Order: sequence, then C-alpha cells, then structure tokens
Amino acid sequence: MNIEEWEEYRYVEAGLEDSIARIEDSSLKKMVEHVCHSGGKRIRPIILLLASEICSGSYSRSLDAALAVEMMHSASLIHDDLLDQGLIRRNLPSAPEKFGPSRALLCGDYLIAKSIAFISPYGEKVIRDFGKAGMDMAEGEVLDLRLDDDNFGESDYFKCIYRKTASLFAISASIGAYTGGADEALAERFSFFGNSLGTAYQIVDDILEFLEVVEGKESKFTSETLPHIYMRNMPKEEALEKSINSVRQHVSAAKETLGTFRACPARDKLFQITDYITVDMLENV
Repeated sequence: MNIEEWEEYRYVEAGLEDSIARIEDSSLKKMVEHVCHSGGKRIRPIILLLASEICSGSYSRSLDAALAVEMMHSASLIHDDLLDQGLIRRNLPSAPEKFGPSRALLCGDYLIAKSIAFISPYGEKVIRDFGKAGMDMAEGEVLDLRLDDDNFGESDYFKCIYRKTASLFAISASIGAYTGGADEALAERFSFFGNSLGTAYQIVDDILEFLEVVEGKESKFTSETLPHIYMRNMPKEEALEKSINSVRQHVSAAKETLGTFRACPARDKLFQITDYITVDMLENV
C-alpha cells in the first residue's frame, strides 16, 4: 500500500506546506521543515479526514483539524527525543541532535501553539477533547519515565500507552466524526476505533523494538516494552506470542467497530490503514 499516493495524504501535505510557508522567522521555519518533512506517513490526520468523510463531511471543512493533530504529533516526537536523548528519527538526525535541545524545545512549543490555532474554530467540545488528548500525552510520558521499574507492570503499561499514543489516534477519529456532522454517540464509536488501533500500533512498535528490528531510529534510552514486561514471568517466545495476540485482539476490536460505520471508500481505506500499521508490520516476525 502506497499511502503517499492517496488524495488525503496529498491534501495534508499541501496544508502543511502552506502553513510552513507562512512562518516568518527563517530559523524557526528551517526547524519546522525538518520535523514535518522527515518522512511521516500522516496516519493520524488521514484518519481524521476519512472519519469525516464517512460522516458525510468534507476535506475542506476538516483540514485545519487534521493539521492540528499532525502538529501536535510532531511536537510530541520532539519532546520524546528530548526525553530519550534521541539521535536518529526516520533515518535523519533528530531535532535536538540537529538544532540543539533548546531550539528543539522551542520548535515543539511553536507546533503546540500552532495546533491550538488550527483547532480553535471547531467549537468547545472539539477543543476540550483536543486539549484533553494533549494532557493525556504528557501524562503518558510521565508514566513512561518509570521512576520505579520493578512496579511498572502490565496495567501501568496499557495506561501509559493509552495516554501517550492511543489518545491521539482516538481524537483523530472522533474529531473527524464531529467535523463530518456526527452526534456524540457516533463520535464515541470512532474514538473507540482510534483507541483500539492506536493501542495495537504501539504494541507493534514495542515488539519491533524488542526484536531490535526498528529501522531509522536511535536513542540513548528506550521505553519499557510489553514483551519485556511479560518476560518477567515467562520465556521470551511466550512473551512475544502473548504480545502478538494482544495486537490481534485490539486490531479485531478496531475492525469490528469499523464494520458498524457507513460502507464507503473512506471506510475501506480505514480498514487498509488498520492492517498497514499493525499486522502487516508483523508479517516477518
């Protein structure tokens, strides 16, 4: 699947290009360009646009919300690299490595502020959900610091990855639904889809890190992974299989929820994305 050929991807890219072009400070523009042009697949904003389309919305109405999500995500990557002392991300120097920690931090601050500007026209409910997701992401990173490793167990892990990763997937789907005209009950179903998908995605990322097959990323410090947690009580092979089964369960929940939405090409694309960032990544494991 070549997601770069999707019209949703090109739509998000054009919006990012326009936003970057409007940055007046050349130094800041250079940093934002580096962070936003480092090879991301734009999965979260694409999910938002597709959710909106399923609910009979338009891309023009949803684009600013999609850009808000992408900029919040980009800021979180900078902060993640600051916490983990990341050196390489997507085969390029991380923002802290290329520009220094202080400049990278300010770039992250700018992206968060810009994301707030993008989300502000969408009304109180959407703004509150977006802000809650940002707070969840920060709380997740705090949990991930694991001040007491011995007490960081399975329940802590899932609480951490919901906040750190799945929360942004969840609001990408639910905000997309809202911009498409969905009521709160339907938006909640989209949120559940996003939460399930984001959880599966993070476990897959952990499995690949556990197996040391992650490409294009290098950090001095790494997060606790689900297989490592399971290995405290079982052999490596069982820990790996249990982690893979967890991925399958969350993917199944995501797809089951997707099946309740209106059948249309946008829903078909969400099914494709669900496999693309989860089970397809585990084909050779």
